[in-house]
Amino acid sequence: MQDKEQHEVYEKARKRIRQKRRLYWHFVVFLVGSIFLIILNIILKVGEQYGDWFVWAILLWLFLWVLHFGNVFIFDRFFDKDWERVETEKLVAKHHKKVEKLEKKLIDDGVISPNPDKKDIH
Repeated sequence: MQDKEQHEVYEKARKRIRQKRRLYWHFVVFLVGSIFLIILNIILKVGEQYGDWFVWAILLWLFLWVLHFGNVFIFDRFFDKDWERVETEKLVAKHHKKVEKLEKKLIDDGVISPNPDKKDIH
């Protein structure tokens, strides 16, 4: 069991490192691409009739990078498989408590017998 847990921890760490590496590369490509767009518009005069179009392109790209950042550092931490498992366990535990409470009430009211082998209803 220990090996399986260690393997899961290792795989989760590898996944996080891969996510972070992709985010960092995305940022580097964003910087280089932004410089390229600025050079295209200002120096090479591409799309000059549209004004400073590169600003809008860079802002859109920055917005996409911020979404990527949020996915890696915010959303993934709160909504990954572990979060889903924990929330499921909480709901199951809550359900079991409700069932036990209802069962106790039915036993106290004499509707069912406390012995699980007997299933006689009055």
